[in-house]
Amino acid sequence: MVIKSVPRCCPFLGETLPSRRRKLLPLCPFLLLLQLRIRWTTDGGCEGVVVPLDDRHRDLSSTSRQLTCSSSSTAEALATTLDRISSAESYGFGDQATSDVTVRLRNGDGKPEWFRCHSSILRRQSKYFSDLLSKNNLSNPSLESQNCIEVPCKSGEYENYVKLLKLLYLSEESVSDSWDSVISVLGILRASVALECRSINQSCINYLEAVPWGEEEEEEIVKVVSTLGPEAQPLIARIKPVDSNATKNVFLSALHCATTVGCSFPPFTDDLKNSAQEQVEYMLMEDEDTPLVVTDEDVKSEVSGCLSRIFTTLATTLDWLPSGFKQSPEAAEQCLFQTLSDVEWMSNILPKLEMMKEFVSNWAIISNHMLAVIQDEKYNSTFWSVKAKLIEVTGKVLDAIGYGSVVLPTPSRVQFLKTWLPYIRELKPILDSKCVEDNSFPHKMDSDLCQNIEGAITSLVLALPSNDQADILADWMKRNEQSSYPDLSEAFEVWCYRAKTAKRRLLVNLDEGGNSAVSL
Repeated sequence: MVIKSVPRCCPFLGETLPSRRRKLLPLCPFLLLLQLRIRWTTDGGCEGVVVPLDDRHRDLSSTSRQLTCSSSSTAEALATTLDRISSAESYGFGDQATSDVTVRLRNGDGKPEWFRCHSSILRRQSKYFSDLLSKNNLSNPSLESQNCIEVPCKSGEYENYVKLLKLLYLSEESVSDSWDSVISVLGILRASVALECRSINQSCINYLEAVPWGEEEEEEIVKVVSTLGPEAQPLIARIKPVDSNATKNVFLSALHCATTVGCSFPPFTDDLKNSAQEQVEYMLMEDEDTPLVVTDEDVKSEVSGCLSRIFTTLATTLDWLPSGFKQSPEAAEQCLFQTLSDVEWMSNILPKLEMMKEFVSNWAIISNHMLAVIQDEKYNSTFWSVKAKLIEVTGKVLDAIGYGSVVLPTPSRVQFLKTWLPYIRELKPILDSKCVEDNSFPHKMDSDLCQNIEGAITSLVLALPSNDQADILADWMKRNEQSSYPDLSEAFEVWCYRAKTAKRRLLVNLDEGGNSAVSL
């Protein structure tokens, strides 16, 4: 290295040195990257600290390199130190000329691969290498038999370990700029955790925390996070379970959006409403936090309010329908159909909240008014979507009553059945004939719906008092020539059998002197 005298004003030291203390210092381009802070001692010696000027060269030393030298050796000591630091800055991955340690990995085929590295870089970036190098004194280049480190890694992780070794030679900014996908960063993070590369760990975490990931990627992140410490808190914040209050707030917001009432909405509002309904169904039917939503009385109160508003809207729409039909039959039908669709949607989620009884009661109250409006003569040849939707919603109510999910007093059950059975029997053949006339007619009652309604009515009839059963079955047989749906043959057979059994039991009791008013 060439030694030159330093001018009185040294731009690299940033201060003017007395002429008697000007020493011969090495001037090289590398000094442009350093700030050399020197305190001249009274005996003519000096103490100095070499500090990188910017973060890109922070890796020149673990902290700062402290220099202490006597008057006679100032230039030589500084030249030696600067030369050593300059060499470290110029280290490159795989540089055989300057490497003093070899890292061995086994590739996907199980064959060993060697990579020339530098102990100073490995020590600084990896606690794993630092501990190993300190233990085995591998920093001594003369020990050829000891300066090779074999790193155990699974065959599928080979590429990740190679990438990690290369990243150890980059600045923090360059490392951050190298990230390109969640999958690749996860692979490097696994290797970095194994080799205890804290700086790389943090860079990976910062990237993963800031980008979206899929379900499979999240599962991998959960596995990796379990091996990290507090540094993984940003990732944990994204994957930890949501508390009950947050879940409730999200659910209620979605519920309010899902039950937005009205006859016309902008297209984007319709999409938002449909999406909100899907999310409410998901939270109630598939989400693991369902108990938090179902058992909350505040949630039930909000749902009850939404249900009440929807039925109020339905009643208002029915009152408005005659005038709306005069203005635009298509718009009137669409408005009523949309309201009934909201009602039907509520019937889908209420069983999960154990609130179906409230729905059944509201539907029973408004039934007579609905049928009086819909069965008006001016709607005989129209409103097919609305008429079919009425049967679908009524089928859900019949199912709840018939199979005991909702318990109603006998008079209410009888009245409900007598209200809707004639409508169903009359409309079913009309819809069938429309389908025969036009194959594209979209409002046919499918077989599943027909079977469900038929089974629910049969069950409901058999749960009534014998005399009420007799009245309903008698009316069914009178009208059977007009429509065979619903088929109540099973209910009729059971009623006949029970009637005979009851009569036989009554006769036995009379023969034994029993009280016929009490015993059968």
